[in-house]
Amino acid sequence: MDTLDAFARRKLAALEAAGLRRALAPTARLDGVHVLRGGQKLISFSCNDYLGLAHDPRVLAAAHGALDEHGAGAGASRLVTGDHPLLSALERRLAAFKGAEAACVFGSGYLTNAGVIATLTGANDLVLLDELVHSSLLSGGKLSSARVLTFRHNDAAHLRELLSAHRGGATRCLVATDGVFSMDGDLAPVGDLLAACRDHDAWLMVDDAHGVGVVNGGRGVAHGHAVPLRMGTLSKALGSYGGYVCASAPVIDYLKTRARTFVYSTALPPASAAAALAALEIVEREPERVAQPLRKARLFTGLMGMDEAQSSIVPVIVGEARRAVELSRALEKRGYLVGAIRPPTVPLGASRLRVTFSAAHDDADVAGLAQAMREALAP
Repeated sequence: MDTLDAFARRKLAALEAAGLRRALAPTARLDGVHVLRGGQKLISFSCNDYLGLAHDPRVLAAAHGALDEHGAGAGASRLVTGDHPLLSALERRLAAFKGAEAACVFGSGYLTNAGVIATLTGANDLVLLDELVHSSLLSGGKLSSARVLTFRHNDAAHLRELLSAHRGGATRCLVATDGVFSMDGDLAPVGDLLAACRDHDAWLMVDDAHGVGVVNGGRGVAHGHAVPLRMGTLSKALGSYGGYVCASAPVIDYLKTRARTFVYSTALPPASAAAALAALEIVEREPERVAQPLRKARLFTGLMGMDEAQSSIVPVIVGEARRAVELSRALEKRGYLVGAIRPPTVPLGASRLRVTFSAAHDDADVAGLAQAMREALAP
């Protein structure tokens, strides 16, 4: 134990010296945009609840009903305890929403990405990832034992170069990208990536976690493209918890029998499935709500004199990690919660404030944040 504690202390000291140590700050979410931290009520611009559905009465009612009827937990893996009707209903609903034959729900987005890639590729295969993909896609590549290479961010031409050079030596090839990049807010060129994949018999996987509910009428970045593997989460715009992948029926059947993160994980709680089903209904019926996060993000970028937002995520890059933390604290004093993002989540020298926008934000909140941000950034 002494050596373990000493190891942890050394690591923590090194992180502290580099301005990279992280700590949990007790924070209570009060509604869609307000939080309570340290006795202060703040307007949060750091949450992925893009449509404010986590507190929507209809979503809460669905979750409460499932909780009362089915209990708090699923009890075991779906292959052990049986397939809960709410989960199979959610999968059918997700497949229809994404225009796919079938869907598979996992316990989280991370489990989805790690499980899908590791199941569909192996030791003689090739996995190509955009250099800025989410950590879970990198984990999936490592777990697969496939050869993993990265292509330059959103560079379909570089992807083609790598496919030309390396595809022939691999049995199978999977290409993965974020749809909306979670730290930059920009969109993947899905059409160009898909064309490159088709030319080289590669399978494209798009992580649309931050696109669903926000982009293309809420259908996500991959909407309108015949992407064979469409991943997403229930925990962001849908206000619930869990992850999923939509694909053809044979692919989904195979994942349900061989994906380790599905087979050996307890199923999603019934209340989470019911909440997601209610949220999907709202997304389809309320296009005016779906349009709001991007509109508010663009209001902010206009007020800040920045390039127009492509999604509900806007990065304000400041460079040095300590500077990002200082600015986050300065905004907190002004009544706004905006997260400071530092390495290894982003590259060295690219620390930033990550600003996220919700349909629940008032325009006045957005204008107030822009004013506070300009004051905090002033020399």
